[in-house]
Amino acid sequence: MSLTIPPLTKGDSAQLVDVSEAVFGQDYNEGLVHQLLTTYLARARSSTKGHKSRANVRGGGSKPWRQKGTGRARSGTSSSPIWRSGGVTFASSTRVYDKKLNKKMYRAGMRSIFSELLRQERVFVSESLSPADPKTKLLADLLKQNDTSEALIVVKSSDQNLSLASRNIPNVDVCTSGGLNPLNLIGSKKVILTRDAIRDVEERLG
Repeated sequence: MSLTIPPLTKGDSAQLVDVSEAVFGQDYNEGLVHQLLTTYLARARSSTKGHKSRANVRGGGSKPWRQKGTGRARSGTSSSPIWRSGGVTFASSTRVYDKKLNKKMYRAGMRSIFSELLRQERVFVSESLSPADPKTKLLADLLKQNDTSEALIVVKSSDQNLSLASRNIPNVDVCTSGGLNPLNLIGSKKVILTRDAIRDVEERLG
């Protein structure tokens, strides 16, 4: 079975790129992709609250004063919640949202996403989207010529001109093949890769 990624410019058959069926020809595994997305989103969360209980407060290892004879109420520790600077009663603790997903499952999930995007004709190849100067107008004109308003542009290594030119264009994002994430892939109307980026993706996910 031969799989090809079409060029972004319509009618340009010379830019067809043959790709690996092992990466771009897999069945869509909805359950695995869901697990991949929830794991990615969970790792992006951070706990926003956390208090110290009496066990976490510094000090309080010995009685502040002896049990009897001082005229004061007995006390066992200065970390008690009734003391100033003591611990908090029923303290809430920081929550860890991380979920575990091993590398084999991650690669399989990404292969499933790429394969489905190719079946939906949302993956394209282009070498001409890097502007000569870091100007938004140049990139916007290139995208307009290709009838593209929403896209994820994937390059193998950082392209400063492309990154700077895309910052002020809504719904257009640029990332390297090593920085891809499932949320960006699924949420993009079009995914445009360079030839080098395609080979790098195949090497990483193969």
